[in-house]
Amino acid sequence: MEVKEGILLGMGNPLLDISAVVKTSLLTKHNLKSNDAILTEDEQIFKDLQDGYKVDYIAGGATQNSIRVAQWVLGKKFATSYFGAVGKDKTAQILEDKAREDGVKPVYQKVNKPTGRCAVLITGQDRSLVTKLDAANHFTVSHLENSANWEVVTDAQTVYSAGFFLTVSVESMLKVGKFCAETNRTYCLNLSAPFLIQFFKDQMMSVMPYADIVFGNETEATTFAEVHNLHTRDIREIARRISMLPKVNGSKGRLVIITQGSDPVVCVYQGNVLEFPAEKLSADRIVDTNGAGDAFVGGFLAQYVQGRPLDVAVRCGIWAATHIIQRSGCTLPDKMDFCMTAA
Repeated sequence: MEVKEGILLGMGNPLLDISAVVKTSLLTKHNLKSNDAILTEDEQIFKDLQDGYKVDYIAGGATQNSIRVAQWVLGKKFATSYFGAVGKDKTAQILEDKAREDGVKPVYQKVNKPTGRCAVLITGQDRSLVTKLDAANHFTVSHLENSANWEVVTDAQTVYSAGFFLTVSVESMLKVGKFCAETNRTYCLNLSAPFLIQFFKDQMMSVMPYADIVFGNETEATTFAEVHNLHTRDIREIARRISMLPKVNGSKGRLVIITQGSDPVVCVYQGNVLEFPAEKLSADRIVDTNGAGDAFVGGFLAQYVQGRPLDVAVRCGIWAATHIIQRSGCTLPDKMDFCMTAA
């Protein structure tokens, strides 16, 4: 299938990742947990990070990471587009330049706030994400209602948002989700973080009926089961129950994909529970697990939008995630050498 420009659209929170390997004492000082993701309004963590450590700057934000990875796999320039709100500052220009360098078409809403940042605190193989949304928090549905921008939506066959966007513009997610349901396009949602499932439950469940594909990891799946009183910790069963939640577009079933690190990826499709083995890397080859989940989604969607079978899409997701965790931050190697046929 020929890849068209704009076939895949991401809607999310564009952030500049400020990444460093840190001492656990920094996490303790700010009451942070390893392998967690939180929102903050506090500037101090960024100051401590930049004053105390050698940092890398990477164009980030969960959805933008996934779109960048998908673009890398697809290869055709501007096969992917991306919506999100940024400031009118130097950071926004860095983000836009990085996105375009990667072949993504950024369609940012410019607002009078500083561009959002994410502190990526790496301890061993774990990472703690602390996000100050700033401009990203001010994306509005009016940006979609501009006719040129709505054309970006109508060009897309598949739209993806990480759950983090639920804290920003549910209205935008619902508008695009409804459009996808009415026109038989694919709308995808990621559970993204336990705090979203717990504290943004109503927002998440308002968007869920439009979600044709739901992504998550095992921690998010078990949190979902607890919050929704599913009375099980079995990942396969939780995925099956999510797949059966009410859905607006009844012409296609909901695909649910739960990653479990180096354990098998669990997929539920048309009532069938499938497992795909993940690749287990030796500890000395793992540099940074930040972005592994984002990369999985990117690899998966790059194959999905081309109409490839589920097993190929999942394998590409695993392959992309395996590449990313061997690098610092969600950065991409020059060479894209995914092989369609399993070795």
